[in-house]
Amino acid sequence: MSDAPLKGWNHVPDVPLQVSPFFTWPLRPQRMLAWIWKSWFLVTERLIIVGIAFMSVTFFQPPLEEATSFAFGWIAEMFLRNLALMTLVAGGLHLYFYTFTKQGQRLKYDSRPLMKNGRQFTLGGQIRDNMFWTLASGVTIWTAYEVLMIWALANGYAPMLTWAAHPVWFIALFFLIPIWESFYFYWIHRFLHIPFFYKHVHALHHRNINVGPWSGMSMHPVEHLIFLGSVLIHFIVPANPVHILFHLQYYALTAATTHTGFEGLLVKDENGLRLGTFHHQMHHRYFECNYGSLELPWDKLFGSFHDGTEAANARIKERRKRIAG
Repeated sequence: MSDAPLKGWNHVPDVPLQVSPFFTWPLRPQRMLAWIWKSWFLVTERLIIVGIAFMSVTFFQPPLEEATSFAFGWIAEMFLRNLALMTLVAGGLHLYFYTFTKQGQRLKYDSRPLMKNGRQFTLGGQIRDNMFWTLASGVTIWTAYEVLMIWALANGYAPMLTWAAHPVWFIALFFLIPIWESFYFYWIHRFLHIPFFYKHVHALHHRNINVGPWSGMSMHPVEHLIFLGSVLIHFIVPANPVHILFHLQYYALTAATTHTGFEGLLVKDENGLRLGTFHHQMHHRYFECNYGSLELPWDKLFGSFHDGTEAANARIKERRKRIAG
């Protein structure tokens, strides 16, 4: 019973889910290396977004000297690039998984379709509602943070990191940004579940019990400000423009990929590109669990970890009763 997979789902991955081996004892170097490899290589979300960041900074980014003062031209260029990126990623995944149903129900966690109607959605349907909040608020605030950080780098208000001066740190920062994201996301997520902030801010995101690619960045503007504020760390931690782009693209674009509702993209009947985690999918259905990610063990430390088993589900139900009481 303790390790029995959850019932009521179309697809459940191997459970119990495990947190990063970097935070389990005894330390096992082989498992740690395997975790890094699986997270980054060969074809992964992270490596793809590193590639997108380098392409963005090379072909679709105004020169740094142009960004010393705010001007409509270079800001509009960045906004249009981000609008295109979000539309291509979230829209492309939606077309593949939901419009053309290329995988059918294979690797899909929840068998139910996305809601075409629903009074909880501002614009009637789930997809229209999600697209509005993602593009109108999400892309705008994402771009605003990007503009702020590039302007700060251009004027020396934020510390600059260059390949020539610090090549090891230049590379290491790509690996460290997702770890910072995991740390930051857990704590702001717990904050947003405080009843007042949940009711007035975070509830908009939780309209999506069954998620799709457009759900990830469907948030209240206040939540976008808090969520994407992670990048402000670079007022302290030196970065290059490519790190700034990667940091915000990673936050914004993986919000779409991790909310696909599918564990991954099938290639020759195998999971060729890992996408949405069951860990976060359960948070959307059960709410008071899995506030963070599997990178850092905060949920395990604070009793909110759901590992995908029936035993964990019973513990989470009991915890929910205690909180409500």
